[in-house]
Amino acid sequence: MGNPPIVDGRAPVHTFYSSKTWIEGAAVHQLEQVAAMPGIRTVAGMPDLHPGKYGPVGCAILADRIHPAFVGSDAGCGMALFALDVPVRKLRIDKAAERLRDIERPFDGDIRGEIEAAGLEPSAFDSALGTIGGGNHFCELLAVEDVVDTSFGIDRSRAHVLAHSGSRGLGHALLESQITEGLHPIDPDSEPGRAYLHAHDHAVRWATANRLLIAARAAQALRCDADFVCQCSHNCVEHRADGVLHRKGAAPSDQGLVVVPGSRGALSYLVEPLSDAPLEALASIAHGAGRKYDRASMAGRVGATKSDRERLMRNPFGGRVICEDRALLVEEAPEAYKPIAGVIADLEAFGLARVVASFRPLVTVKRVADERGRREERR
Repeated sequence: MGNPPIVDGRAPVHTFYSSKTWIEGAAVHQLEQVAAMPGIRTVAGMPDLHPGKYGPVGCAILADRIHPAFVGSDAGCGMALFALDVPVRKLRIDKAAERLRDIERPFDGDIRGEIEAAGLEPSAFDSALGTIGGGNHFCELLAVEDVVDTSFGIDRSRAHVLAHSGSRGLGHALLESQITEGLHPIDPDSEPGRAYLHAHDHAVRWATANRLLIAARAAQALRCDADFVCQCSHNCVEHRADGVLHRKGAAPSDQGLVVVPGSRGALSYLVEPLSDAPLEALASIAHGAGRKYDRASMAGRVGATKSDRERLMRNPFGGRVICEDRALLVEEAPEAYKPIAGVIADLEAFGLARVVASFRPLVTVKRVADERGRREERR
């Protein structure tokens, strides 16, 4: 069971974090506001809970209607993990980092063929397929730190790639269309509801194809092949028999293995969701470390000097960070995120998941500047 539900005229709020976990009061307040909305049936808050624009991030919400605001502007955002057929010991980090730079640039391959192979309808946003995007998205080259459960076949000698991205402009356009309509809840069985779900499901499939292509591009850059391990969306909605389940920064616990990443300066974890987890968790677990500080407040915390920015281009494991956008480098600094070990400890303590393996970052790719941007940074 999670912590005791909040009542007093609101839907039950079940929380799955301990008193040791950093949870902003603003995030708890947003969780309570969501629970007080008409038609909300129950809410589950995860240990990565933090405030968001349209409600808290790091939660699952069961309602009687679709709330496009909960899905937000990146339907289908999620993670995909692949094992590369190259041993970590054969990689040279600086050389690998230079090769991986190109995956942040637009894909110059057969986009139409990729769209058709994924069974997708063409859209006006397909030119962005195979690209990472901004914000907290990334592509990361990983080394296995530890294997707890060998039954899943994780080879500690092999390098891995983790892609975190979403539906790019497609998801943004989906939210904008709902803002035009007033951003109100939608009956899932109505014509507008069916239309939203159709567009949403397309965005989720597009985002999945995007992550697979990003990983394929990374493998090609490193001149190796990639074997699929797991993937999931942690920003989506699902029309179920018991209502409409929104995962707002929450990974599904009913679709197999899940990667719960830390910051770019911390370990990431591959976990197995537990089949006997509390029903109050709404078939969901944490999707990452969760922010400790918002982006705006990071400008005064790190990166004020050239030496500190240079520090942010490396991680504590000796790995490289490729991010040539100064503001993004600071906004996404490791200090912006909660300690991932505490999040994982809460998932285990509340019976939601168990650790299969952990990974350390070797190269994190976020943003590559054009020549003009590099000249400005040198100044």
